[in-house]
Amino acid sequence: MNRTSGTNLTRTALTVLAGAAVTAGLLVTTVGPASADKDTTAKGPKPTVVLVHGAFADSTSWNDVIARLRHDGYPVVAVANPLRSLSGDSAYLKDVLDNIDGPVVLAGHSYGGSVISNAATGNKNVKALVYLAAFLPEKGESAVDLSGRFPGSTLGEALRSVPVTNADGTQGTDLYIQNDKFRHQFAADVPRNKTDLMAVTQRPVTNAALAEGAAEPAWKTIPSWVLVATQDLNIPPAAQEFMAKRAGAHTTEVRSSHAVSVSRPGKVTDVIEDAARSVR
Repeated sequence: MNRTSGTNLTRTALTVLAGAAVTAGLLVTTVGPASADKDTTAKGPKPTVVLVHGAFADSTSWNDVIARLRHDGYPVVAVANPLRSLSGDSAYLKDVLDNIDGPVVLAGHSYGGSVISNAATGNKNVKALVYLAAFLPEKGESAVDLSGRFPGSTLGEALRSVPVTNADGTQGTDLYIQNDKFRHQFAADVPRNKTDLMAVTQRPVTNAALAEGAAEPAWKTIPSWVLVATQDLNIPPAAQEFMAKRAGAHTTEVRSSHAVSVSRPGKVTDVIEDAARSVR
């Protein structure tokens, strides 16, 4: 091999190595934000905030809350709640929680409150529970039980039922809020252009999920925060207040529809961060 060929090979090898270094740098940049979210303070890393939506919603209902939490340095996970069965949804969330390192503040909206109550039981990393216009069921209680215990819910007359075939071949029922009733029922204080989109993109919940009794609730052993939505037409405010008092929760009220994470994201963020500051 002549000297020119050797030089070319050396240059080629350097080029390959340089390309590999650039690629590695890009990979680090790609995964960087996830670890960068783990902002630290003098007391250590901030807890991860895990958000669980409820029925007739999806994870985008947390968007404005997520932006505020991230701005304040909190790592955030917004879970896609399956809305198929309380036990199944809780098992799914439990798996998500088992793969998060460090302390967790777990927040749930609406039916998501039932899910976080089940999933957090026995998880030592979950340091605080936050319920936002949400259910805090006792063992054996269902969302249907609790929403009907006090007057004020008009959800039943706003629902549309759709027969579905479950994965195991059994027959079930998906529940939607009728599009023309969605804004009044779910999000009366949210601009119409937004609620029109929310109505179309709503995630159905099964009738079985809302009727299934809860397991032993985590709020009995984990400190809880509750935000009561005083204009809620899904879960009566009286029911929210009853559940908060029973759980001994730190309780705040806000004049809001059921869609509190959309209509009052600042207030929701304040309550979550109040819970997060209690984590040591």
